[in-house]
Amino acid sequence: MSSSRPSFAGNTAIAGVGYTELTRNSGRSVLAQAVEACRAAIDHAGLEPDQVDGIVSYSVLNDSVLGQAVAAGLGGVELSYAVDLNLGGQAPCHAVALAAMAVDAGLAENVLVYRALNGRSALRIGSTSYASPTSEFRYPIGFGAYPQYIAMWARRYLVETGGTAEDLGAIVLAQRAYAERNPRAIVRNPITMDEYLAMPYVVDPFRRADCTSEVDGACAVLVTSRDRARDLRQRPAVIDSAAWVTPRCSGLDMADLFMWPDWSRNCHSYLADQLWERASVSRAEVDFAEIYDCFSAVVPMALEGLGMCERGAAPGFVADGRTGPDGPLPVNTHGGLLSEGYLHGMNTLAEAVLQIQGNEGERQLQRNDVALVTSGALMDGSALVLVGE
Repeated sequence: MSSSRPSFAGNTAIAGVGYTELTRNSGRSVLAQAVEACRAAIDHAGLEPDQVDGIVSYSVLNDSVLGQAVAAGLGGVELSYAVDLNLGGQAPCHAVALAAMAVDAGLAENVLVYRALNGRSALRIGSTSYASPTSEFRYPIGFGAYPQYIAMWARRYLVETGGTAEDLGAIVLAQRAYAERNPRAIVRNPITMDEYLAMPYVVDPFRRADCTSEVDGACAVLVTSRDRARDLRQRPAVIDSAAWVTPRCSGLDMADLFMWPDWSRNCHSYLADQLWERASVSRAEVDFAEIYDCFSAVVPMALEGLGMCERGAAPGFVADGRTGPDGPLPVNTHGGLLSEGYLHGMNTLAEAVLQIQGNEGERQLQRNDVALVTSGALMDGSALVLVGE
């Protein structure tokens, strides 16, 4: 496992961000939404569609559209680089790293990275439809949906660290406070701890507010060289470090979970050394973090795994207000996937870029030079460190 600094680190940047509206029923094709988000990212950067020559995307169970289809939708742009990954929430940071490698290697100059899906009105990841078609015959415990599996990790984390229901609730409340000021967020209503604790369980220890908000929509970013980004419309979000990990006993099948050695830790415990050894900045220099949160318990696992908090300390760190806008480490400033909506983590990454660019209005952080971004909840995953130019 190499921890040497890759050549694209410090030499590539994210220059533009694009979104569609996030809804519960778009009434539109996934292709139309993907093209809209990509056009918006191109325009945000100050480029024209015919200047794009690379596309990276990801999807699960054919719930999206291929990059070549988006290239056609943009007016038939000519691609010299195209990657379509069969991955979900572990992909965004990894996909950006692939785009950055292509730019650094001279395979492309301007590469779009997008995620698009009708994740609420069509195939929903929280349903048993996302499980393997043969899961009911192969999994004797009877689990057939992701919330059931990730709940086991959450319960193990709480047992090992002495965590409580209030600890998960603190994460939900902290992120909802950000979402109240986020016009993109699909869930913006305030919530109290008593209201949280009164919610019925979806699957123990997760209540409804602990679970991501499924949406229809698309999000895209544009990756280019650092030098080129300096001449474009926005402040460059320089890609300072990147890491991906598939530790031993990982796999894409739900049944592979049973081989994992410690269910109180996730992939970020295993990629932390790579990420920080490749970076030009340290943990102590991070101004804010955008943490993948398909479920609330993933947030403390990532913060602790990446060394931002001591083992078992993340829930208290959140409850004490230290992840709020005036705290030492603002976290999930868009409200997270729990509140803004579940675009498989692409919007988590986009939020980091928009904060570095100074484009988040009422939610804009004053300290916005160094961002930590994660992708992934369980076994395999990726992360980035972004630095403002």
